[in-house]
Amino acid sequence: MRTTLQAVLWLCLGLCGDALFLDGRRTESGGGEGSDTEISGEKLLRRSRRGWMWNQFFLQEEYTGSDYQYIGKLQSDQDRGSGLVKYILSGDGAGTIFVIDENNGDLHATRRLDREEKSFYILRATVVNKRTGVKLEPETEFTIKLHDINDNEPQFEREVYVGSVPERSDIGTSVIQVTATDADDSMYGNSAKLVYSISQGHPYFSVDPNTGVIRTALGPGDMDREQREHYQVVIEAKDMAGQRGGLTGSTVVNISLTDVNDNPPRFTQSIYQFRVLESSKSGTPVGRIRATDRDTGKNAEMYFTIVSGDGMDMFDISTDKETQEGVITVSKPLDFEKKPSYSVEIQVQNTQLDPRFMSAGSKDMATVRIGVEDVDEPPLFDKASYLMEVKEDAAVGVAVGSVSAMDPDGARNMVRYSIDRRTDMDRLFNIHSGNGSVFLLRSLDREESAWHNISVIASELNNPRQTSHVPVYIRLLDINDNAPTFATVYETYVCERTKAGQRIQTVSAVDADEPSSGHKFFFSLATEGVQLSNFTVRDNGDNTAGILTRRASYSRLHQSIYLVPVVITDGDYPMQSSTGTLTVRVCTCDREGNMEVCNAEALSSSPGLSTGALIAILLCVIILLMIVVLFTALKRQRKQEPLIISKEDVRDNVVSYNDEGGGEEDTQAFDIGALRHPDTAAVLEESTKQRRDIIPSDTLLYPPHRCPAPAASSLMMPPVTMASRENGDVREFINQRVLENDCNPTAPPYDSLATYAYEGVGSVAESLSSLGSASSEAEQDYHYLSDWGPRFRKLADLYGAEDSDFS
Repeated sequence: MRTTLQAVLWLCLGLCGDALFLDGRRTESGGGEGSDTEISGEKLLRRSRRGWMWNQFFLQEEYTGSDYQYIGKLQSDQDRGSGLVKYILSGDGAGTIFVIDENNGDLHATRRLDREEKSFYILRATVVNKRTGVKLEPETEFTIKLHDINDNEPQFEREVYVGSVPERSDIGTSVIQVTATDADDSMYGNSAKLVYSISQGHPYFSVDPNTGVIRTALGPGDMDREQREHYQVVIEAKDMAGQRGGLTGSTVVNISLTDVNDNPPRFTQSIYQFRVLESSKSGTPVGRIRATDRDTGKNAEMYFTIVSGDGMDMFDISTDKETQEGVITVSKPLDFEKKPSYSVEIQVQNTQLDPRFMSAGSKDMATVRIGVEDVDEPPLFDKASYLMEVKEDAAVGVAVGSVSAMDPDGARNMVRYSIDRRTDMDRLFNIHSGNGSVFLLRSLDREESAWHNISVIASELNNPRQTSHVPVYIRLLDINDNAPTFATVYETYVCERTKAGQRIQTVSAVDADEPSSGHKFFFSLATEGVQLSNFTVRDNGDNTAGILTRRASYSRLHQSIYLVPVVITDGDYPMQSSTGTLTVRVCTCDREGNMEVCNAEALSSSPGLSTGALIAILLCVIILLMIVVLFTALKRQRKQEPLIISKEDVRDNVVSYNDEGGGEEDTQAFDIGALRHPDTAAVLEESTKQRRDIIPSDTLLYPPHRCPAPAASSLMMPPVTMASRENGDVREFINQRVLENDCNPTAPPYDSLATYAYEGVGSVAESLSSLGSASSEAEQDYHYLSDWGPRFRKLADLYGAEDSDFS
């Protein structure tokens, strides 16, 4: 839109009803403030004319012309066409995006602008004098706004949407909502007003044109996951409210139908047949049956039940959670001879049912026929266990009872009986191998063991490997074969001063027998002591008796101990009795009857060690002494152990002599003079040739002889100077010993290695030994060590220094 600043100013001022010009110059108040003028002594209010009355320009975006796009014209009141006014522009894009003609104030845009990148620009303008550069007007700010055009197509938030909806949903069920946006100005025209439509996905889905909500368009019977699970829908968004010429954007929506439990499980076959051995234990798998379900996940989980048939009690069925198969197992023992086959009806249904789809056909049935296979079974006892009773005084050979077993197979093989001796280690019982009668081998005693538990084995006569066991519990019946005795050892005393009929002790009895009616004991004084007894026995009738005095005084000095014979009789048949002797001591008592002094023998044994404890201590001491002696003997034997235990065990033995000499002062260990002067030692040579550590035993078989001396050329000895004559003697001595060992076959040990080492001559350092030194006290010259090289130079400095250097 082409316009000038003057036209804009006239339009604005005309609407406001203000006068445009009062005079030909800009008022000094500026900023639109009014000034007061007095007329005839009265103040006349007049509005002064503003210098700058613009605040914004409008510019259309996406200009495609080749010239600069004209925006408008800026003109100042100070510009009277004289050419002295210069327009200056600053702010957003000034000089690059926007330019102004400094002479006439024309404002242009230099390039195409996009409102979606920046919708407005803020600039500032002023005028100055070209000659002086002085500002003629204050700087004023204005805005350039871009008018929007429909240059942006709608954009969806995602390129691909993923949604789901349950299968068999009603028409209009919401699936997912898609949203698109338009970068154009929604406040200007219909450029940003969007309308949604579906271009792909008919007739299954529809979309709301205003909200973008996708809904199902078909009924439950047409949206079946088992027929089709995945759908791809294309949604379009068009601006300009869907009118012609609008821009369009699209997106893809992948919709899946989720499963509902609308399909019951079905068996893959109506009749199943399996076979199982009759010897199968409880829990043994028989077979697996399979059913299919078109649903998935939890909707396909199923469980199986046995609903009818003659095998309901013999078999169980469970569901394998991983494979969803029915596993049939044995629940009770099978017997081919009793029933060779079974038939059951099995039902399958889902674990989670949907009431909307439940019907009579939500379950399925199948028939399972199970055949039992015959196997060679071990004998079968007629009882799971046997209880037998026998009197403890039964004679050897008396029958205690019998067991019975039979072969359950059709062949009815003969059965042989035996006792598992691991349960009858003492061989108290035996069994007849043919009829199963159990009888005694030894006499029994109930007081030693009231019960005996044995195991009887029944095996087939034709196949002894087929065996079975049954426990037999034998209880011994009691007879009265034990006499009663005192319940404990009584320590009884009587005071010297007492009264007749005084009770001094209450006794009771015990019996190893166990009569059915309970124990009944009778107490009395032995007949041989009735006339002379100083005490009497009174039976209390409750299996106890009291011991009473028969006189008023007793003398500890006259008689300190009394023996009272008491007869104890039981009340069972045959009657058993025994005589127990009660020891009564005479003691001195106080007035209350408490014992003060008794005879020299104490009522209780004095504290101390028993004989058994003393014997145990003595045995421990003897064992410790034996250990010490044995350890000492072993240690002494280990020290005296010879180097070679057997004469024949000589093999490769290395004899080490680790004796270290005493140095140059030691003249007893080895005489080096024998090596230095072999001529003087020749006299002793013959006597020292034989080894002192062995006794030669083969001298007659191998007479002594000498090997021929090696030629001088064969020795290849270097020439010996006069200065090293002593070394030559040593070398000759060693060579002679080597030759003697090589030629002497009788010098054991035959496989021992004799090593002779000789350093030789020719060393510039000569010998380092001090044996040949004239005197250790004489002064030595060590400066020659410096000629041997840098390694010996330090040594020469140390030994060549004067004694005064170290003082």
